[in-house]
Amino acid sequence: MNLCRVKSIMLWIVALLLMGSLISGCTVGGSKEQEKARTADGKAGIKTVRIGYQKNGPLVILKSLGTLEKRLEKKGITVEWREFQAGPALVEALNAGSIDFGRTGDSPPIFAQAADAPFVYIAAGKPKFNGSAILVPKDSPIKSLGDLKGKTIGFAKGSSSHYLLIKALEKAGIQYTDIKPAYLAPGDGRVAFEKGNIDAWVVWDPFTSSAEVNAGARMLVNGEGLTTDRDFFLASRDFATQKEVIADIIAEVKKSLEWANAHHKELVELLSPILKVDEESLEIAVKRRIYGVDEMSPQIVKEQQEIADTFYKLKIIPKKIDIEDVLK
Repeated sequence: MNLCRVKSIMLWIVALLLMGSLISGCTVGGSKEQEKARTADGKAGIKTVRIGYQKNGPLVILKSLGTLEKRLEKKGITVEWREFQAGPALVEALNAGSIDFGRTGDSPPIFAQAADAPFVYIAAGKPKFNGSAILVPKDSPIKSLGDLKGKTIGFAKGSSSHYLLIKALEKAGIQYTDIKPAYLAPGDGRVAFEKGNIDAWVVWDPFTSSAEVNAGARMLVNGEGLTTDRDFFLASRDFATQKEVIADIIAEVKKSLEWANAHHKELVELLSPILKVDEESLEIAVKRRIYGVDEMSPQIVKEQQEIADTFYKLKIIPKKIDIEDVLK
């Protein structure tokens, strides 16, 4: 092989190596830029927001109105809605990275924090204690909280109803160990209540109002003076850096709940087929609450801390937690 041909081949090899280096450099650089786009503080880059909701929670109103999709579409962001039957499962999805944002009741975030789940509180809902209650059959001999001693009481473990029961027993001077707990999801609780398998049932609207209207339930006591029973809006720690997008979500949540307060009739008609609850029951439920969003004020943080401390004292959660540690 002559010298000129050898030089020519060597030049081609060098050229190919240089091209490979450039392509590799562009790929790595592009990956880093994409990562920056995903984590930048509210900057464009995320293309999808995954929101967890429950049918009986306020986010179903926002989902039904469709206003968030229109707002985020202008920024090139789509919305994916993922339904959950209960708050604990929703918070676990935040922990697993399956959703970015969601709403739950007051107790599931406390259990999640005790399990070191990476989430933060974004905002809180208005108190809704009027629709959270301890129910008994209309003809039950149970007339006061003191009569609950020794009785079998159904409630969802780790839920807002769990805390309501604890505070009600405390008010009556009854030890938690003096009742027989029956851990039941709302649907199972309704069945057990109607069959007479439990003496009392602790639950929230619209399960409360539906049982009053259709299952012969009598409200022994509601949550007034015992609990605020707020909703909480949560985000994964990673998504919490997307402040502009979160601000957009909260703004649309507020608008949807303002609409709900001003349009009870339309709200009932909207929710009835979604929840499969009759309109009479829903009318009762929506009239005894005010929808809205509050910032995580010191008072609200204090309320959550009291729930956490109570659960720790009763060894319901494994360790003491500080709500301040998971604020945005």
